[in-house]
Amino acid sequence: MARTEKKKPAKGAAPALPLDASAKAKAKKPARGADLPLPQGVPAKAKKLPKSIRQVEDRVLKPLAVAPGAGDATVLDQLWETVEQRRISGDITQSHSARLMARGTAKVAQKLGEEAVECVIEATLGHRAETILESADLLYHLVVVWVDAGIRPDEVWAELRRREGISGLVEKAARPKGIVRAARTSKLP
Repeated sequence: MARTEKKKPAKGAAPALPLDASAKAKAKKPARGADLPLPQGVPAKAKKLPKSIRQVEDRVLKPLAVAPGAGDATVLDQLWETVEQRRISGDITQSHSARLMARGTAKVAQKLGEEAVECVIEATLGHRAETILESADLLYHLVVVWVDAGIRPDEVWAELRRREGISGLVEKAARPKGIVRAARTSKLP
């Protein structure tokens, strides 16, 4: 009979406990998302998220897997309708949109600005996936601004159609002087 030696744990290390078969399988399988870096300040033990959070995360991140050309801009009209319904319902306990609009136009505008900055940062850093996510946030908050201001998407689409075929340089030169005075600068883009 061959004699097997037990390895002693390193000085200061906890003794190794025997693992059953299921524990061994779990130990070999990396945690979901283990290959992704954690944001700063998130403890390492937070890598294994609860199932409910992983399901929401899968649903939220799923659009990133959509093939190019699979979506279209009608989603903005649908989003506007949804946000408008949330405004009408006014249920701030169940709707982020209603809660945001209940805080006032300044807060709605502030959130749009924050999302715009986040989108610009991700685009500048060349983070494609994050730019997509931040662009969706930006468009959502733009729609909330529209609803808060009583602007329908078709009004914006009509303005875009009106500008079709007009040089950006010509359009900027044709802006009324009142806009320049209101902006308190002659350096409008």
